[in-house]
Amino acid sequence: METFQLSENFINKYKRKKPPFGFNGLGELVYMRTYSRIKKDGKNERWWETIKRVVEGTYTMQKNHIESYQLGWNAWQAQRSAQEMYDRMFYMKFLPPGRGLWAMGTAITEEKNLYAALNNCAFVSTVTLKEDYSKPFTFLMDASMLGVGVGFDTKGAGEIVVKGVNWDRNQEIYMIPDTREGWVESLRLLLESYFHGTAPVGFDYNQIRDAGEPIKGFGGVSSGHEPLKEIHEEIVKVLENNVGKPITVTTIVDIMNLVGKCVVAGNVRRTAEIVFGDPESEEYLDLKNYKVNPHREMYGWTSNNSVFAELGMDYTDICKRIVDNGEPGFAWLENMKGYSRLKNGRDNKDHRVAGGNPCLEQSLESYELCCLVETFPNNHDSLEDYARTLKYAYLYAKTVTLGKTHWSDTNRVMLRNRRIGCSVSGVAQFITKHGMEELKKWLEKGYDTIQDWDCMYSDWFAVPKSKKTTSVKPSGTVSLLVGATPGMHYPESRFYIRRMRLSKHSELIEPLKKAGYKIEPAFGSEETTSVVEVPVDVGEGIRIAKELSIWEQFSLAAFLQRHWADNQVSCTATFDPETEANELPHVLNYFQYRLKGISLLPRHPSGAYKQMPYEAIDEKTYNTEVGRLKYLSFVGVEGEEAEVDKFCNNDVCEIIPVTGDNDDQDYAN
Repeated sequence: METFQLSENFINKYKRKKPPFGFNGLGELVYMRTYSRIKKDGKNERWWETIKRVVEGTYTMQKNHIESYQLGWNAWQAQRSAQEMYDRMFYMKFLPPGRGLWAMGTAITEEKNLYAALNNCAFVSTVTLKEDYSKPFTFLMDASMLGVGVGFDTKGAGEIVVKGVNWDRNQEIYMIPDTREGWVESLRLLLESYFHGTAPVGFDYNQIRDAGEPIKGFGGVSSGHEPLKEIHEEIVKVLENNVGKPITVTTIVDIMNLVGKCVVAGNVRRTAEIVFGDPESEEYLDLKNYKVNPHREMYGWTSNNSVFAELGMDYTDICKRIVDNGEPGFAWLENMKGYSRLKNGRDNKDHRVAGGNPCLEQSLESYELCCLVETFPNNHDSLEDYARTLKYAYLYAKTVTLGKTHWSDTNRVMLRNRRIGCSVSGVAQFITKHGMEELKKWLEKGYDTIQDWDCMYSDWFAVPKSKKTTSVKPSGTVSLLVGATPGMHYPESRFYIRRMRLSKHSELIEPLKKAGYKIEPAFGSEETTSVVEVPVDVGEGIRIAKELSIWEQFSLAAFLQRHWADNQVSCTATFDPETEANELPHVLNYFQYRLKGISLLPRHPSGAYKQMPYEAIDEKTYNTEVGRLKYLSFVGVEGEEAEVDKFCNNDVCEIIPVTGDNDDQDYAN
């Protein structure tokens, strides 16, 4: 691989510049905890180095694509373009997804060619189980272990009979290699022994590294073999209950959820699942009713559960379930297939779409991946400046589509679709500052700008134009870096304390102490974990979530679906179950023709508990807390292994394990 390098004279200008991290040190803390990689000299990357790695990795991908097809690489033009991308990324006018900040330009992509790791999300349909047998399940595991969030459906129910293993044959032992591929292969062998009725499979786990050992390249530390052994045993129980009968909805979701639980326990970077089912299926709707399915309580939390809603359906009964626990969500597949931006009318360009990703900002075909990139309109002084940023945001995402994956089915659909998702975050802050009419102008101009660049760069790369290009993702830690509200969502409070958990031995703790941040032992994990408190001000004049009615939240989602997102808008609309529960069927009935997907979450009074991740405070308390803070510097930090985000932990559509483990309090709603 021929690598691209930025000019050293150009990079030298940024080495001493202070990055505009947001929220009083929270952004920098999130960066150091989550995205700063350890360099060869043992020290941690600084922001200028991370952006250098990402930009050079991006242009290396471009260079190798152009030169492999002898399309004519212009080194001078590439240098100029890369420098502008660097500047706009350094000052956080746009950012790649978290997995891009982590993986782009590393051995993950440049040596192992695991370009799938740069993508946010995927979808796989189980409708072809009769042909593929174990493939949908192993695809989900493989993608999840690369940090890709995966959606799946239950359409394979009834497609095959679970024959059960043939106990008359001698057991075959599989020595599991200490690799991602080895873990995935063990799942395939186990499933196919039951699906085909072949010899029983046993596993030898001795080659898997011990718990606590570092995972080189991808980061994190090994969990040992126990999580894998546990899911093997649990999947056997699930399959034994289905032997001799057609595979059920419950069995499909159980296997997928158990895989998700294993991946989370395995300490890879964050992953998530969403499952889509039939709104008329009581079996499906009861999957998270743990009185009906008590066996699912320990792993049902690994997926958000949604239904493929039919236009014109009666939403009354299903809304009663939503009032209880916020599920299921809704995906209108007819709208996903038939429309791009709603403003443009029906085009049917996505007629092969089969589902979506875990936060539902992407329409996807089966086995399709997608790369999202995040832009921050509120960090721009003019529409012209924002339009310029969109060139480079688009270009980053389009470049990722040039990387082949190790799955032939995925490559086939991605080469054809080139789907990307340019997103907007800080929408609430922009509306507060500029108003809805200005937002509409920026979105429509921005959308047209992206289409123009797609025409030009698709010609230059000699690839198809992207099937779709724009989304509104819910965001998460990336928006914290910038100091932006996540996606289209409004904050729970203007002023709040944000608590983050760190290892008690973290190199980040001493600089935080010197700067005056409050740090205390983590309740329930005092021996191993500390909690740091960061005061946050989201911005003057901004409304808070509970001030927006359910109707207004749906209206904003529909506005963004009309004027910006040709993919989808990820929206988790919160509601007061006491005063708005009866409104739900009506709001869904009214907006079903203007949206592609939506999730709902009841706002129940959350009892205070020790060290809540978000705690609302008043302005006086905020000023007091900020007044005692000093200059924060992480210069000199070395050997700080990035903390793994285990879940799809944006601010509103979070996945909560039900184990009560205090280590997961960061992920509570």
